[in-house]
Amino acid sequence: MNLGILTALNAERVARRAAVVVTDVGNGKQRLVKQADVAGDPLKAVLEKRIRMAKSGMEETPQGRVFLTVHVPSPQLVITGAVHISQTLAPVGQLLGYDVTIVDPRTAFASIERFPDVKVIAEWPDVALPPLGVDHYTAFVALTHDPKIDDPALLHALARDCFYIGALGSKKTHAKRVARLKEAGRSDADIARIHAPIGLDIGAISPAEIAVAIMGEITVRLRKKNEDATSSFPSPEKGGSERQRRSGEGSS
Repeated sequence: MNLGILTALNAERVARRAAVVVTDVGNGKQRLVKQADVAGDPLKAVLEKRIRMAKSGMEETPQGRVFLTVHVPSPQLVITGAVHISQTLAPVGQLLGYDVTIVDPRTAFASIERFPDVKVIAEWPDVALPPLGVDHYTAFVALTHDPKIDDPALLHALARDCFYIGALGSKKTHAKRVARLKEAGRSDADIARIHAPIGLDIGAISPAEIAVAIMGEITVRLRKKNEDATSSFPSPEKGGSERQRRSGEGSS
């Protein structure tokens, strides 16, 4: 790899942007495709697939046989709320390769004893979230059921290009949340990015089952094409767990 490509690649990695080194197997020539340039590249389809799957490999293309070396930032999972659901969601996220952080100013919940192997920040969202670098490779989940905590956290996430944003609560709870977010200046299009009720519709009842439903929905959003991921999600009327639709529970 020549110095120019290496320097540009390192800059993309530092900025947490995906990039792919395309190597022509026939002649050994290399070029760098930045994520911002994928849409206009002749290899758009295979580049998008490889970036989505975060997997390098050989591809046969109309331009010849190429090897794609994929560089994708590690995804992070930011959870607002050190609640019972988080006690399963955090370790499952870690097992799937996410850098997990839990934010909750309530020190009775946000403790090392409850989350021994997870980064926990016992601060309000306006203090805890900016240093985390919430970006396109961030899944953001709000679980406290407390508007004083969840609302500013969601406003922070909506101002960024998170690939997933979800919030716990029943349809009634979410309707009130939508009204508050609109009052705070967010548009309908912005608010529509929030998956609520949160999680795939698997009939989840317990906190652990709800955590599995959430992680499943996050995985669909990360790994599938946008249109495929959208079709895989239940509608707001049918989505979320039965427990959430009945009562909007979610506090610890």
